[in-house]
Amino acid sequence: MDHPAGTSPDILFDVRRVTRRFDGVTAVADVSFSVARGECVSVIGPNGAGKSTLFNLLSGADVPDEGVIRFDGEDVTGFAPERFAARGVARTFQHGRVFGNLSVLDNVLIGAHARLELARRGLPGVGAVAELLRALFAPPGVRREQERLDGEARAILARFGSRLMPRIDSPAHSLSYANRRRVEIARALMLQPRILLLDEPTAGMNESETAEMLALLLELKGEGTTILLIEHKLELVMTLSDRVIVLDDGRKIASGAPDAVRNDPAVIEAYLGHRQVGRDASQRAAVA
Repeated sequence: MDHPAGTSPDILFDVRRVTRRFDGVTAVADVSFSVARGECVSVIGPNGAGKSTLFNLLSGADVPDEGVIRFDGEDVTGFAPERFAARGVARTFQHGRVFGNLSVLDNVLIGAHARLELARRGLPGVGAVAELLRALFAPPGVRREQERLDGEARAILARFGSRLMPRIDSPAHSLSYANRRRVEIARALMLQPRILLLDEPTAGMNESETAEMLALLLELKGEGTTILLIEHKLELVMTLSDRVIVLDDGRKIASGAPDAVRNDPAVIEAYLGHRQVGRDASQRAAVA
């Protein structure tokens, strides 16, 4: 069951009756839910259910037509992506986004941008000039900051072990698809996020790679990281999630504990259709 609006100081994200339409097609329809601090909530549903559109609304990549989005009690509806990032909302994308000509390390360092002092102040036009001067003259304080951030980035990359550390100076375009997704997650972690929005983090990964990613996400969850997850691999969802929200055709059709949602007739129907509701749970998981 979703947390009631405004009833707990532990609520980090509070989404109320959010709707988004595109040329008469409703991609997200009157969706409400909340995410508490330290919680892992997964959003699942068939292809085209509105999951990535919802993430776009929660990270500033898009703006809802109706509804209210609150983050830590603040109305952030319609905020630009950089304002979400400045509040600690970090996300990855369904189709991984890396800077191909930059090294793995530099891709991750970009994640610290929203933490820089001038960026937090949001002074238009000043940031670029100041950063250029800092790069040209590099006073001791700046060098120390660069060394500190470099150390942070390397520590984050070390979480991925042999997948990324041996490639730390390689251009991102030379990486496998799975490693690009790892770089994107590392960059999101560099923001020191208050909430991590992961859009299909195991897409394109085989069974062993998926198990590695699950282990990392369980580690982050154990450290208290708040996670909102889109994922098609149902077993990962069931292992990791405190609650699951199910979308179908833009609408929320179920929410609750993983086991309850997994056996909800409306969820089974959404994934499999009317004629296949009788399949056993293992078959349902394989299809989902």
